[in-house]
Amino acid sequence: MANTKQALKRVRQNDKRNAINTSLKSRVKTLRKNSLAAAVEGNKDAATKAFVQFSSAVDICAKKSIFHKNKAANLKSKTAKAIKAAQAA
Repeated sequence: MANTKQALKRVRQNDKRNAINTSLKSRVKTLRKNSLAAAVEGNKDAATKAFVQFSSAVDICAKKSIFHKNKAANLKSKTAKAIKAAQAA
């Protein structure tokens, strides 16, 4: 357990940041799942709209260093590729 005031403050800060980062990661996962599901259903408009929201959320995570910029690019690329393949099929 933390013994100093500074250490207690760091614990509070870490807990707060962890909660924020976890919620953002969860939001990215949900938006990715929604965009892929819309593509599989064949709803092109919904898939495009969901992908735009997904891309925005990924960019926010990359900007806040929750994801590395290359991981963010990789996620967006793979999702776009999967959406395109689902719509073609």
